[in-house]
Amino acid sequence: MTIRRTLRMDGPVHWPGDDGYDAYRKPLNPDLDPRPAVVVRAAGPADVRRAVLAARRDALPLAVQATGHGTHVAHDGALLLHTGAMTSVQVDPDRRVARVAAGTRWRDVLDATAPFGLAPLSGSSPDVGVVGYTLGGGLGWLARAHGLAADSVLRAQVVTADGTLRTVDADREPELCWALRGGGASFGVVTALEFRLHPVDRVYAGAVTFGRDRAAETLACYRRWIERVPDALSTAVLLTRDGKLVVKAMYAGDPDRGRALLAPLWRAAGPVVDDGMRVVEYARAAMGGTFARTFDQVRALDDELVAALVAEPDAGVEIRHWGGRIARDCGAAAHRDAPLSVILDTVPSPRVAAALRGAGLGSSFLNFLPDPARTATAFTPENWTALRRVKAAYDPENFFRAGHAVPPAPADPNYLPCGSAALSAATTLS
Repeated sequence: MTIRRTLRMDGPVHWPGDDGYDAYRKPLNPDLDPRPAVVVRAAGPADVRRAVLAARRDALPLAVQATGHGTHVAHDGALLLHTGAMTSVQVDPDRRVARVAAGTRWRDVLDATAPFGLAPLSGSSPDVGVVGYTLGGGLGWLARAHGLAADSVLRAQVVTADGTLRTVDADREPELCWALRGGGASFGVVTALEFRLHPVDRVYAGAVTFGRDRAAETLACYRRWIERVPDALSTAVLLTRDGKLVVKAMYAGDPDRGRALLAPLWRAAGPVVDDGMRVVEYARAAMGGTFARTFDQVRALDDELVAALVAEPDAGVEIRHWGGRIARDCGAAAHRDAPLSVILDTVPSPRVAAALRGAGLGSSFLNFLPDPARTATAFTPENWTALRRVKAAYDPENFFRAGHAVPPAPADPNYLPCGSAALSAATTLS
């Protein structure tokens, strides 16, 4: 294989049979057992550029992995570019901005920003990679107050399909910047992100556990209750496999006020089994999540859906409130008008599937979508069309097609990206 003789990197390169190959080829999903042609562990942007050019030269598929949380396909025979060693966090507390390298995890960002009383729009797990989470939209526990993580991106450094390392923002190549803010990872390999931070220090957060005997009444209350709560309060109701009902909440405000806001929901749920609500630093608020084998956004919790979910004993269910700033922003990611989402940790029963078809929007969210064949459902039709046009401008051959790929639109001789005349402003490695 030509690539074996000519591939030169600053970081380690692992071929099948080498030490390190098995350790770095596997994603988080235990169902996948990929066998890439080679694993490249990038030491920096120059290695990323070399890997892209080498894969193109030798007609190899390219797959990118940092923490492995977002890998849903086994990329056999590919050049697997592992960016997990590219970790750094720079915080500018005066500007309320952080800049991170490609392999950085949220834990590192939380540790770096907490001393300044600032918070990133991180998700449920501090072990998730920042870049993949953000490119996929990034629904965190501050999203109702401050938006999706993708909406906070100010600038990105990205290697595009032609091997150019570009710096993009609202002024330099703005359409590519827009696409990277929630459009997924098929526009290039992001080597660094710069994003806004928010003045959130301590939050009232945690989970309260109840018995499940009043689950139907609680969900009926929840659908009315969410219409009146402020954006600073984010909640989810869980029906667990062990017969419990759990209310998760985070309130970025006075804890007494937060408790008063939650009280009607708690009364509907019945006697408290365990009260885990606490005032904690945002960086230490461990909210956890539900594995999304099934995800749908719904218009409302109608009676049929409530009854079906309550009668589903062999599944973990999470119903989450969206709205707030999510609905007011207009980035590339998501269907912004969805008030609620439903997650199941398994394939739904026929009854639940029918109820979701009735109440659901048929939409999805990239971070929670295990099926790459349904990528288009994570975007509005208008945004999907726009994303395909950006893809055609920067990757017309669909080189970046692993995972949640956006296919390029048909060639349009009259379309040029706004930043196409400003490539001299981009940073290019020799």
